[in-house]
This record gives sequence, structure tokens and C-alpha cells, in this order.
Amino acid sequence: MSAARPPLPGGPYLVAGLARSGVAAALALRGRGEEVIGVDAGAPDAGRLAAAGVEVHLDDSGEQLVTRARTLVKSPGVPQEAPVVAAARAAGLAVVGELELAWRLVPNELIAVTGTNGKTTTTELIGHVHRAAGLPVAVAGNVGTALASLVGSVEPDATIACECSSFQLEDTEAFAPDAAVLLNVEPDHLDRHGTFEAYRAAKLQAFARQVAVAVAVAPAELAGGLPGAARRVTFGAPGADVARTGDGVIRWRGAPLLAAGELRIPGPHNVQNAMAAAAVTLARGVDPDAVREALRTFPGVAHRLELVAERDGVAYVNDSKATNVASAIVALRSHAPGSVHLIAGGRTKDQDFAPLAPVVAQRCATVQLIGEGAGELARALAGAGVPLHDAGDLAHALAAARAAARPGETVLLSPACASFDQFPDYEARGERFRALVTEGG
Repeated sequence: MSAARPPLPGGPYLVAGLARSGVAAALALRGRGEEVIGVDAGAPDAGRLAAAGVEVHLDDSGEQLVTRARTLVKSPGVPQEAPVVAAARAAGLAVVGELELAWRLVPNELIAVTGTNGKTTTTELIGHVHRAAGLPVAVAGNVGTALASLVGSVEPDATIACECSSFQLEDTEAFAPDAAVLLNVEPDHLDRHGTFEAYRAAKLQAFARQVAVAVAVAPAELAGGLPGAARRVTFGAPGADVARTGDGVIRWRGAPLLAAGELRIPGPHNVQNAMAAAAVTLARGVDPDAVREALRTFPGVAHRLELVAERDGVAYVNDSKATNVASAIVALRSHAPGSVHLIAGGRTKDQDFAPLAPVVAQRCATVQLIGEGAGELARALAGAGVPLHDAGDLAHALAAARAAARPGETVLLSPACASFDQFPDYEARGERFRALVTEGG
């Protein structure tokens, strides 16, 4: 049974940031009959909000609206330093993030999945395991369906598998999931968090308030550093609860589950994701046969090493979700040496691109650079000994990569950067790549 949620702070509510999460939060509050004001410094489509009775202010920083509210609901994309957040805190308003608000309004048992890479795949895989077992489940969070959108609509006995980003978790106060999974922690989003330590601390908020009956899943080498009181379940290394042994078999506490080679999703990183999903579902009592079948049949997710097409012997792979260096390295290592025509670039997020260079040297035939980060990437990769081209945008990059690729090679969109310089999100970037590949086919 999931723990009782604390009540919401009182309204009226000012929702800052009207992208997917903010819209869902505003509509959930309106559904409860609350007075809601929405504000965004940009100009998103606000038709649904206005129709629902939300007072919408666009192209507005929102500071002057603080006096009309008792609680500020902060969307994940709004930084702590935003003027509206600073004004709300100075005025003594309660400040609550969308994840925290939604968790308080949705009483279902919840599995939180966090980490730098693999969150979407693992969250969707957990959902797939539940469906294979005939158990009601909803998948939400940073995967695309805001948790707040489930308020009042999810089956009461459904488990929610929820992808949780550092942006969401840094705004939590009481959030205590019934199970939480940490996949890995690599430097990312340092432009937002400032330091790796702050970024890691945000991730660990998923565990900080868990109670003894909850489950905390992590790689064996990271489990000792988790906060909170939940029972630890480990994966990865020999001796972990879920481990891949020397014979290539994934085992649950010593009992064979399946051979790693039976996984439908390729790559060593997906073996880790599969072990994490197995660990949390088995620890919570899901039937091992259902877990085994789900691991064998899960097809993967869009925008993560997604094979879009094969044309004239060349594979076109959409890895738009690789928005950091560690994720792009994983993608490159999934391909044969010297076979990749990489498309990379975008908004850099204050990352160190130096670790990418040796992998590019080993795996790439050419690199096409796009967006704001093209120059920074070019400097970091200059010693890789691979032809680098500043293509400007995705269309020109794909055309150049297509012209250079030979049968048996791969054109890989794995940007290692955020999309926000040229696209609204990584999904739009991936959809554009897919469309361009299809149009050219």
C-alpha cells in the first residue's frame, strides 16, 4: 500500500512554465476547482488552458502575478533563479514542483526511475513487464506523459512507472516513491545545476525520504551511497541481486532468468537497463516468468538507438535522446569501428567533450556538426583524426552523411547536446531526422 500523501499548499496557484508539465499541472488543479494563473516567458499554445478557465499570461516573467497567489507551481524547465521563483520565495509563497504536486494528487504506488542515461528505456521496460504480468500500469514523467496528467484518470490499482529528471527531483520536498531506481550518474546539466555534486544530489532526492518498506535499486557500486531507509536491491556486478554472470546469463539471486543475448534491445548499456528493470519488478513480487518474457520481447523506445531505415545498405539510426556525452559514447560503442557517420551538436550544457574524442577516433568515419555547439565540439574532436564538417543544420548534415556513407555503415544522429538551439525538444529533433531519412528514401 502506498504511503499517504501530504496535502497540497493552498491556492490560488500560479503555474510558472506552460510546456507539457505546466499545462498538466494547471489542468489538474482546475479539475479540482482551484483558481489557477498560468505564466510563461515564451508564447506556447495556451488554448486548452484558457478553455479550462486558467488565466494565461504569455511573454511575461510573472513577478507581478505573485501577489495574487499563495502557491507557485514550478515546471521542471523553469530554473530556481528565474525572477518569478525568486519573487515567490521573497513573498513567502509555497513553491512546489510539478512532480511533487502530481505525486500528492495521485495516490497510486509509484516506481521512480532516475539516472543520467537509460531512464526512458528502463521506465518503459518496467511498464512492459507489468503488462506482460497482466498487472495494471501507467507510464509517466519525463518520458512524455506528465505525471499530473494522470490525476483523476488512472486506475486506482495501477502502478505508475515514472521517469524522473534532475530538474523534477530538485523541486521535491516530501516525494517518497514506493520504489526508486538509480541507473547511473555521469556529469550532465551542469549549466543548470552548477556542479556535478549538485546534479547528483538532485538525483538522490528520489531516495532521500523513502521508508523501510520501500525498495531502492541501484548498481552494486552505488547502492551504499543512497540516502533514505528503503531496503537496497542491487544489479550489475557479480554478487548483486540481479547480475550477469560469466556465462552471459542474467540471474536473480542466483537463479537463471535469461541469457543476455536473448534481449531484443541491443548493446551492453541495455543489459544494464534490463537488469535494473528486472531488479525493481522482481523485488516487488512480479512473477519471474513475466519478467523473463518482457525482457525478451521489449522492442526499445523511439529516439534511442532507433533504426529508422536501411537505404542502399546504409543504416540510419535516430539517437536524438542522447543529449549528453556519456549517452553518445554508449551509442557509438554500439557500432563497429570506423563505420559511423555521426551527426552531433546542439546546445552544449557546459559539458566536457574531451571524453568523446577517443571514441569518435575509433568508431567514426566522418562527423557532421550542427547547431550552437559545432565550434566547441570541433575543438574537442580536432585530435580524433576523423573528418569534421560544420553542416549548420540537420538537413545539411544528413545530406552530407548520406553522400559519404557506404554499404555496411551507419548514419547516426547522436548529438551529445540538448536540442533547444534549433528544436523545441529532442523528440522534435528525432522526428525531423526520421522525416528527412524517409523523404530521401
